[in-house]
Amino acid sequence: MIITDTHTHLYSEAFDDDRHEMILRAINQNITRFFIPAIDSTYTDSMLKLEAEFPDHMFLMMGLHPTSVKDNYKKELLHVEEMLAKHKFYAIGEIGIDLYWDKSTLPIQIEAFKHQIQLAKHHKLPIVIHCREAFAEIFEVLEEEKADDLYGIFHCFTGTLEQAQKAISYNMKLGIGGVATFKNGGIDQFLNQIDLKHIVLETDSPYLAPKPYRGKRNESSYIVRVLEKLSEIYGLSEEKIAEITTQNSKDIFNI
Repeated sequence: MIITDTHTHLYSEAFDDDRHEMILRAINQNITRFFIPAIDSTYTDSMLKLEAEFPDHMFLMMGLHPTSVKDNYKKELLHVEEMLAKHKFYAIGEIGIDLYWDKSTLPIQIEAFKHQIQLAKHHKLPIVIHCREAFAEIFEVLEEEKADDLYGIFHCFTGTLEQAQKAISYNMKLGIGGVATFKNGGIDQFLNQIDLKHIVLETDSPYLAPKPYRGKRNESSYIVRVLEKLSEIYGLSEEKIAEITTQNSKDIFNI
């Protein structure tokens, strides 16, 4: 059984004391494919180091996270372009819109999001979308940019059934993580109405730890709790869930 974590910030400072051991914990539980989203240029070296240490397991993305879209965003976008020109990446991400922390940057968040969608099309890569309190704004951009060559993952999906179906209509898989295990998460109530071919697994570690670790540091090995929950929701074995969701990740990331 191969389990894929399609979204994990393994370079995070939260893992500085035990990163190597934490990654081996996951690998020893058959979690052998880790897709690493970018935040901004300050983390690029850490990501490259991670890839060098675990070359058979780490697959990097490149992009500018919406909460890092500040006054220097054009310089950051240039860094994204430069890295794409000289290194192998498997997606543009995570990119999108976040209106939880700062609504004042919405215009430049939209600009950065659109610019990176164009980069994804140019480089023939999927996008990985970050959306927080911004479904309407995200969907508006996707409607403008929709095309056969625009596809990817709606990371950490926490919306409604209608929003899930809309995301899927834009060639997006749904990234399902710890929220599916929360009593008040909501998505567990309708996930069985979404075909598994549209689902990938993720942790978003060190954030959003699943039950029974909620509120603590998340790590990739905890994805087995998400796997257990989806097995329960879909009435399929954990092995089958792992097989389908890993194949979905291969279809998206082309590896």
